[in-house]
Amino acid sequence: MRTHVVDHPLVAHKLTALRDETTDSPTFRRLADELVTLLAYEATREVRVDPHDIVTPVAPTTGVKLAAPKPLVVPILRAGLGMLDGMMRLLPTAEVGFLGMMRNEETLEATTYAERLPEDLAGRQCYVLDPMLATGGTLSAAVRFLIDRGANDITAICLLAAPEGCARLEGELDGVDVPVTVVTAAMDEKLNDKGYIVPGLGDAGDRLYGVVG
Repeated sequence: MRTHVVDHPLVAHKLTALRDETTDSPTFRRLADELVTLLAYEATREVRVDPHDIVTPVAPTTGVKLAAPKPLVVPILRAGLGMLDGMMRLLPTAEVGFLGMMRNEETLEATTYAERLPEDLAGRQCYVLDPMLATGGTLSAAVRFLIDRGANDITAICLLAAPEGCARLEGELDGVDVPVTVVTAAMDEKLNDKGYIVPGLGDAGDRLYGVVG
């Protein structure tokens, strides 16, 4: 597993505003959207392309276009939805699947409650959107789900990550012959006793959409 922390002043600037507890939900959604586009630029550096011949107004030339099968973007519901527009702005021809996963606040384990994905992901590059890589349970389960469907290249885009979550994900993938990359805006200090990232930014879903239930 490879972890890439994006070191860019605009990323740090937007992340600082996201962390601020006084940032309201509309502003939080806008900033998350902008930040994801910046992270997606780094995450798609190795997106697969094929040569493509075109004619410019001046002369013929060869460029590239996205290779088939198209990349698959997979937001983890519900908080991952807040990252989808920012990702699709950069990769508009990608296909989108959905994976509903919920963390049990007592055990901190993830369970799948909904999915809308192709049955066969053989040969697909997948981009998983999950704002927080905290305990690592949700992302580990999501990555395993995609690998079981045949995905052979997976990149997770996270606003924040914790060392414990990265260590768990790496351990869960031990012996798995599928390249997995985590792209994040920051590697924070640790998790607290409730499984939240410190200093973090709180519950991403609640800050994006408000407290429900």
